[in-house]
Amino acid sequence: MQSTNLTHHFLIAMPATADPFFSNTLTYICEHNERGALGLVINRVTNLTLGNLFEQFNIPFTDPSFNELPVLFGGPVQLDCSFVLHQPAGNWQSTIVVNSALGLTTSSDILQAIANGKGPEQTLVTLGYSGWASGQIEHELTQNAWLTVNASPSIIFELPPDKRLSAAMELLGINFSSLSGDAGHS
Repeated sequence: MQSTNLTHHFLIAMPATADPFFSNTLTYICEHNERGALGLVINRVTNLTLGNLFEQFNIPFTDPSFNELPVLFGGPVQLDCSFVLHQPAGNWQSTIVVNSALGLTTSSDILQAIANGKGPEQTLVTLGYSGWASGQIEHELTQNAWLTVNASPSIIFELPPDKRLSAAMELLGINFSSLSGDAGHS
C-alpha cells in the first residue's frame, strides 16, 4: 500500500459510521506519520465555553465574549486535557507544528495568553483529541469509513461549528445528504 500523509486534511465521516464519537463529524488531521495520526473533531460543540474552561483552570479573564465561545469535543482521547489549534503557529511550550501557518498546543501558556488578549489571531479549543494507531486510518479508508480533502483554515476558523461539515463536503463538490450509507467496490 502506498504511503499517504493526511496531515492538514479533513476526514469526513461517512453516513454509515456507527461509532457515536465520529458519526456526522469533520475531523482535522494535525499529524499523520508512520506512528499513526492525531486529529481534532472540529464540528461537535460541548456544553462548555472558553470562559468556563478558564475558570476550571483558574485563569483570570476580563473579556465577557469568552463566555460565548464554545469548547469543542476533539475526540475520545484525553478528555480532561485542552487542545488549542491556532494560527499562526507561534512559539508555545508544547506545540506540534502542523505546517508553516498552523500549530496545535497543549500547554497552559497559550490559554493564559488568550485570556490576556495576547494569544494567536485565530484559535479553536477542544477537550480531547482523536488518535489512530499506525496504519489504522489507511485501513479505515479502504473500508469506506472516511472521505478526505485538503483542509481549509477558513472552514476551521471562520465558520460556526455546525457549518463546517457541509463546507468541507462542498470542497469535494458533494452534498452530504446525497451520500449513501452503503459502500460499494467495483
